[in-house]
Amino acid sequence: MTVEHKFRGLALHTWTVDTTPLEQALAAAKAGGFDAVELRRVDFVRHPNALDLVKKSGLPVACVGVEPGWIFSSKGEEQERLFGVFRESCQAAVALDCPTLMSAIGPGTASLDEVVANIRRAGVIAAEFKLRLAVEYQFQHPVVKSIDILRDLVGKAGEKSVGLLLDAYHLQRGGRPGAGFSDVPGAEIFYVQYSDVPDAPPNGPPPVDRLPPGKGVVRWTELFRLLAAKNYRGYISYEAPNPAHWERSAADVAGEGAQATRRALMEAFGR
Repeated sequence: MTVEHKFRGLALHTWTVDTTPLEQALAAAKAGGFDAVELRRVDFVRHPNALDLVKKSGLPVACVGVEPGWIFSSKGEEQERLFGVFRESCQAAVALDCPTLMSAIGPGTASLDEVVANIRRAGVIAAEFKLRLAVEYQFQHPVVKSIDILRDLVGKAGEKSVGLLLDAYHLQRGGRPGAGFSDVPGAEIFYVQYSDVPDAPPNGPPPVDRLPPGKGVVRWTELFRLLAAKNYRGYISYEAPNPAHWERSAADVAGEGAQATRRALMEAFGR
């Protein structure tokens, strides 16, 4: 039994190999040793046959990302378009037997009351498809820049189908390194993304300076042990966008990421 038995497995986030066509990215994930893949809305936009490509690959889908922007959208045509696309992502997730959606906060100018209403609406739609929606805060976001703010918004929405996405990168950059999320109940953690953080200021937004575990300052043993202690049993998704990665072979980037992750898990849990 491998050390990642603590979690469901390792997923490769397609942003990590962003310049690689989807079919090649899927092949790289398999060759590199990942157990699953995380897809973005843009993968479906770029590749109208994405469903067929993913099914043909045989890789499980850990998560399907929705188009961001709906959270801070105000009533009107654009909001209806975004929620229509949200439904399309739900349909894709169901077709791929994937139980989890994720969404970044995204842009917009809605009031916080509207944000809560939008999260509630998204939760109702996700529940209609029997899916769970993990929402991710961004440490550089002008409003939802901390896990506490996000928890408050999700709590006020009151939809059981909506929870938190924790990203090791944003936890580190946002002042919650290592075991810094100890106050977050495990039941609220729906999904996890990770990458290491360089000992340097971020180069974004969005920051595309992300690294494999062990090449930055994240305290992996603390983070992985706390996730396990909180009974998180989902996939952990390697999201490491970096121009240096995009210039290399996708298979090499995937293999490096998977190997580095397994080393960090071994250090955390042993054999």
